[in-house]
Amino acid sequence: MHSMQCLCSNLLLLLLLLLLLLLLLLLLLLLLLLLLLLLLLLLLLLLQLLLLLLLLLLLLLQLLLMLLLLLLLLLLLLLLRILLLLLLLLLLLLLLLLLQLLLLLLLLLLLLLLLLLLLLLLLLLLILLLLLLQLLKLLLLLLVLLLLLLLLLLLMLLMLMLLLLLKLLLLLLLQLLILLLLLLLPILLLMLLLLMLLLLLLLQLLLLIQQQQLLLLLLVVLQLLLHCYCYYYYS
Repeated sequence: MHSMQCLCSNLLLLLLLLLLLLLLLLLLLLLLLLLLLLLLLLLLLLLQLLLLLLLLLLLLLQLLLMLLLLLLLLLLLLLLRILLLLLLLLLLLLLLLLLQLLLLLLLLLLLLLLLLLLLLLLLLLLILLLLLLQLLKLLLLLLVLLLLLLLLLLLMLLMLMLLLLLKLLLLLLLQLLILLLLLLLPILLLMLLLLMLLLLLLLQLLLLIQQQQLLLLLLVVLQLLLHCYCYYYYS
């Protein structure tokens, strides 16, 4: 009877020890689960911090791009003002050159009229010469010859003046061509600057689109991680 009691007591002790061991194992498992959950939470927090840092970097890049665009716009405005001033100056020069051309044309017309008058005088003198030859008056012939020489000199001078005026006209035409080229150059520069501005705006739009796509991708990754965490926690 006494031995039976001892056996029972030993069995009870063993059972109690087994129960204690099971409880300890359960506690260890719970602690491990808690540690895993804490690690997952830390990882999620780190991911959130990384995402926030990426967002901050993207915002800083966007701000820098905006500042660059503003600076470019200011430079473009200054260049536009300078180009407008240049255009005004070139237009004034063109007007002056046109006035010079008009004056030269008037001078040419006057010279042509003078030439015509001289030619008429020459014809008249030739007629007088013929008449004088018929009348055999030597003195008058000499005078007429002198007049003819003077007229020839005047014709030569007029021809020289015409040549000079033609040279001046050619020079003025060259100046007009150069001014037209100078007028076209600012317009081309302005078009190039506008194209550059459009390209920069397109680049900013592309960056914004890429930034939005990146944010959407990060949000989807976060949602998947949260779903996995919830599923694991509730399971």
